[in-house]
Amino acid sequence: MEPIPGYQTQKRTIKEGSGKEITKGCTATVHATGVVKETGKKFWSTKDPGQQPFTYQAGVGQVITGWDQGCLGMKLGEERELLIPAKEGYGDGGFPAWGIPPGGTLNFTLECCLDRAWRSSRRSEAWRATARLY
Repeated sequence: MEPIPGYQTQKRTIKEGSGKEITKGCTATVHATGVVKETGKKFWSTKDPGQQPFTYQAGVGQVITGWDQGCLGMKLGEERELLIPAKEGYGDGGFPAWGIPPGGTLNFTLECCLDRAWRSSRRSEAWRATARLY
């Protein structure tokens, strides 16, 4: 794991990606699986039945700080692990509805992926092979 400059969150590349990067202000679509480090309990996964990849505006505070900063620089197809301390996650209050205890450390595995609408469209192969990162 390596630190994210200016933050306590740490990251590790599991699989390299290519192409466009997630940058501040762009719309990013990722698969995510979150586990509470202290308990080993999975609290959320976009890969579970009935779930979809998660789309958000990166680097502008729409998600918890550790995730927001930890996804920046990811490329299409990249898989990354984030270790997010409570201060940059859900804090002293946790998120009891999801089983995240007060002060819980979060371990996320993320994958920068294609947007479903682009994959199913009749656009050119080049468009279908491009991440939804504006």
